[in-house]
Amino acid sequence: MTDRLDRARSTGVLAVLRASTPELALEASEAIIRGGVTGIEVTFSTPDAPGVIRELIARHGDSAYVGAGTVTTAEQATQAAEAGAEFLVSPGTLPHLTRAMLDTGRVVMTGAMTPTEVMGALELGVDVVKIFPASLGGPSYLGALRGPFPDAPLMPTGGVRPDNLADWFAAGAIAVGAGGDLANGASLAASDWADIEQRAARFAAALTAARG
Repeated sequence: MTDRLDRARSTGVLAVLRASTPELALEASEAIIRGGVTGIEVTFSTPDAPGVIRELIARHGDSAYVGAGTVTTAEQATQAAEAGAEFLVSPGTLPHLTRAMLDTGRVVMTGAMTPTEVMGALELGVDVVKIFPASLGGPSYLGALRGPFPDAPLMPTGGVRPDNLADWFAAGAIAVGAGGDLANGASLAASDWADIEQRAARFAAALTAARG
């Protein structure tokens, strides 16, 4: 039986994408994929996020791991699943929303920061606990969570950079979410796809190095 998290583990880095238009989201995604990062989390703060997800899957198929982020309503979870999203990410863990996300059958990642929140997410049955904002505690905090939760699938998001990527994985991350240091807002606004591609290439190289 295939592990539900195989794709997340093998992809390693999920680019958290926030764009002001669907067109910018697609251009940025293409630049990120060209740079070597194939995990794309299209947030619902992007207009027509389901349409962007659908188009990326049509273009790349299984060569990219495409999902939805900033899922805050059950309706969004359904829309993303119908668009073909392979995973759904929420910044927090609300029981009714989490259950709706789980009902889609997709890989579900919900946000937590404290041990109590991690316990709540695991009790609801999420696939991955997104430690957010991970920048508050850094890799050492993730490592500390490994004490009481040695087997929990943890994915830090926030504060993840190429120069500390190896530290996050050494602390026990199964994958990482990368936002502004990868899908940079200023570069997106300026349509500087070369910069975003270079950022992705640095993340891809750091992931390869972290895996030894």
